[in-house]
Amino acid sequence: MRYNAFRQIARDMFFGVKNMNDKYASLRLKNQLCFPLYAVSNLITRKYKPLLDKLDLTYTQYIVMMVLWEEKQVNEKFLCEALCLKTNTLTPLLKKLEEKGYVKKEKDKSDERNLVITLTKEGEKLQDKALCVPETIAREFHLSPEEAMGLYRTLYKILDEEKGREKKQ
Repeated sequence: MRYNAFRQIARDMFFGVKNMNDKYASLRLKNQLCFPLYAVSNLITRKYKPLLDKLDLTYTQYIVMMVLWEEKQVNEKFLCEALCLKTNTLTPLLKKLEEKGYVKKEKDKSDERNLVITLTKEGEKLQDKALCVPETIAREFHLSPEEAMGLYRTLYKILDEEKGREKKQ
């Protein structure tokens, strides 16, 4: 019932159908797609916190480390694009990770405007300690594999569309 009602509201909101009885219906919190995304994002981040505290990482530092565990070495621009972050957000994160000994930053020898970030041996060791994090988080949410994959696809569809728009600008 609730899902069908939300679908109708979403259809009305996104396709311009107006509720004739309430001209402010589109301004109701319960009618917003952004609010449950915001609330769930906060919920997920709170669930990560105790796990990441054990690793002495913030959530944003953790996602930086995930990229580096996969790539080993990247430039700053790649990291910003991969994580949908701005340079002014990434710079202090990288500084903290370097202070902890997990990454090394250096200017690209072929183009000093580029900053190269390399995973250190200490950063590699942290990966083993982080192995339990994804599984622990997955157990926190009671989604079937199909539901989880559907949500994943929908969220990446939104992200990919936005990235496409940004590239056109």
